Amino acid sequence: MNFDCDALVIGAGPAGAASAILLAQAGWRVMIVEQHTYPRRKVCGECIAAGNLELLDQLGIGPDFRRAAGPELRRIGWMGASSTSTADMPPCTGGLYRYGRAVGRDWLDTKLLQRAASLGVVALQPARARTVGGELGGYECTVDSLPGGRRTLRTPVVVDAHGSWERGPTYPTNGSADTARVPRRRSELFAFKANFRNTTLAPGFLPVLALPGGYGGMVVADAGVTTLACCLRRDTLSACRALLPDASAGAAVEAFLRRSCSGVHEALQGAHREGTWLSVGPLRPGVRVGGAGGVFRVGNAAGESHALIGEGISMALQSSALLASMLTRRPASAIRGRFGSELQRSYEAAWRRAFAPRLRLAALYAHVAMRPRLAEPARALLGRFPTLLSSAAQLAGKAASGPTPPPTTTEMA
Repeated sequence: MNFDCDALVIGAGPAGAASAILLAQAGWRVMIVEQHTYPRRKVCGECIAAGNLELLDQLGIGPDFRRAAGPELRRIGWMGASSTSTADMPPCTGGLYRYGRAVGRDWLDTKLLQRAASLGVVALQPARARTVGGELGGYECTVDSLPGGRRTLRTPVVVDAHGSWERGPTYPTNGSADTARVPRRRSELFAFKANFRNTTLAPGFLPVLALPGGYGGMVVADAGVTTLACCLRRDTLSACRALLPDASAGAAVEAFLRRSCSGVHEALQGAHREGTWLSVGPLRPGVRVGGAGGVFRVGNAAGESHALIGEGISMALQSSALLASMLTRRPASAIRGRFGSELQRSYEAAWRRAFAPRLRLAALYAHVAMRPRLAEPARALLGRFPTLLSSAAQLAGKAASGPTPPPTTTEMA
């Protein structure tokens, strides 16, 4: 089979763009398919933990990031209905950087894709991967360029990095869970985000918002703009909208945040919103790393954490680095057959070791934050013993360096 590229990456968010950059730096011919035009705002908490900043240097955007990003995140908080508990953010003890920072996804995604293009990565944008047929070592992928036009691309390796709430490609041979309809549930989460100027939120402070039927966070990112993001249960969102039946969903959510959390109410006094509220959902927290069709999954396509711990970008970048380090130990043409199968199993096992504990912990934190009967006693306890809040942040990965990938099974043999 004559290949159009060594690897086709589906999705150009942080996971997909980072994968493309790292593979291109190793000499691979890479194509990337992205359905949206850039720059564009995106629902995200926009925090990048300290352990990822050296990886940004490796990706080639570190200096630009340090010039653009918001201040170092040195304080963490738990905001309840009427009060806030605060503590020191635990510093990262490995690597060059001690504290994380925040930057808008419009800036980050555009910068990463520009860096990929500078390394020769071919970006099809706007375009959408429709189907992936074949197997590892020989895929045929149909891609629709928007607004029109279809082409078939041949590649030995497919990296799936599509967003969790976006429909990925179908896999005719094996079927795809991505296309299956999931029944609506009252408990499923919808995410919202807005940007504000002139808030009173202290720069360098990263509070978690404990909300009845949801959770959220705030942070001062690039250019002094404050990001306010939250996830709400479907039934909570319905109740919010019922109170303001003539308002947009975003306006109803903002009103809910102001009346449910004193810290949000205080931070937004005198502030003005920049742009509209954005929303996505329903979200699908959980592990999906063993993807249909034998493709390699990174970022939210591999597994999604509850956003309360703010580790989405971190897991996207780290999973891409983990996969790229394992793929590039052999030429792309060698990743097939027995070696390819063993590499897939090794990557999936390494991913689970690195990220599955973080997903479980995030789920625990989220369930506490969403339940007032648990959230308020938790806030009181954290207020009395602030070091517990620092320890909780450390367990969530805020002070961790990126995972070190193990050798593959074939290399150990």
